[in-house]
Amino acid sequence: MRGWVALLCFAFIFSYAQEECKVLEGYASWYGDKFHKRKASSGEVFDKYKYTAASRHFDMHSYVLVRNLENGKEVVVRINDRGPYKRGRIIDLSRSAAEKLEMLKKGVVKVQILPLGCVAKEDPEEIIADIIKTD
Repeated sequence: MRGWVALLCFAFIFSYAQEECKVLEGYASWYGDKFHKRKASSGEVFDKYKYTAASRHFDMHSYVLVRNLENGKEVVVRINDRGPYKRGRIIDLSRSAAEKLEMLKKGVVKVQILPLGCVAKEDPEEIIADIIKTD
């Protein structure tokens, strides 16, 4: 858990200093069964059990931290699809990511999204690997 807290503090301090790295707030939804094993915009097969998401705001294959503003739960996902196409939503999460944010039953929640790649000098994949090792 300490890795997450340190990463968040570091990320928030430096993200506001960079114009292109703004923290977004808006509504998240999730998708799963209907799209499971179908091809995503990235060309890879969508797997509802992986921590991935669809977004029009972030680069393909970038990593973002998503925080559920209703309960404080957080998850790091990799953008591998485009969407959501429903008005007023800024990200569609995989089923596993939505489950981690405890939003499955509600379906749509207000979230804050922090792009990890713009706050780190290291490769975001290495940062994610370090987080996974420490938790």
